[in-house]
Amino acid sequence: MEILSEIIAVFLDTITDVLPIATIIFGFQFVVLRQKPANLDEILAGFAWVLVGLSLFLLGLKWCLFPLGRLMAEQLTDPAFILAGLDAKASIADIRWMDYYWVYIFAFLIGFSTTIAEPSLIAVAIKANEVSGGAIGIWGLRTSVAFGVAIGISLGCYRIVVGDPIHWYIISGYVIVVIQTTFAPKLIIPLAYDSGGVTTSTVTVPLVAALGLGLSETVPGRNPLIDGFGLIAFASLFPIMSVMAHAQLSAAKAKLDHKRYIQQKEQDAT
Repeated sequence: MEILSEIIAVFLDTITDVLPIATIIFGFQFVVLRQKPANLDEILAGFAWVLVGLSLFLLGLKWCLFPLGRLMAEQLTDPAFILAGLDAKASIADIRWMDYYWVYIFAFLIGFSTTIAEPSLIAVAIKANEVSGGAIGIWGLRTSVAFGVAIGISLGCYRIVVGDPIHWYIISGYVIVVIQTTFAPKLIIPLAYDSGGVTTSTVTVPLVAALGLGLSETVPGRNPLIDGFGLIAFASLFPIMSVMAHAQLSAAKAKLDHKRYIQQKEQDAT
């Protein structure tokens, strides 16, 4: 009975959240444009499925993803687990930042895998491939974005472990982004900036947020309010760098291949 009450409560909250969106869309359609959509039945059915899907997703977050993220953080930072890999005479006071290497490995892998599965990234990659006529590969974009998220989350976990101020990392990252923007191919820059936004969506955010809060609650001397948040900022920043870096490397390789081709033709001509 308690579970049913929770499901109903989540469903009603979802209706409350989606209702303003529906009001704006239909308001513009009927009041401003003064036109009835040709596929009104499909649109209404779609909204119904949105309500059901969001409700189920929110329940999945609450019952699975958030607890799982915190549980993994707690287990990987458990002093007994860390000390098991150290010298037998080591104590909690001997634990250093590099002894949390399993945390960094887990953060990298979970960041990469969740981003690869991110529906919004898949949609953007498919659209970018269509618009570019195949010049931008779907898997190339998804992999470069996922690699950036993985590095960002790993670095963010390191920041939580050592307790460094977050603004130094973010400021330094955006300085690198500005420098990259100057030299990166102009066609890829808007897509690179958008890639930072599509990573903070339905699959990645819950696990990343739970991981950050779990780490800040279990690592000695950390404050969940100060240190627990910020991983999502890393997950948004580093894909911008990785996508532009991928484009720069691809452009450099294309130039090198073209140069070799010209040299080969000159040699053949002589």
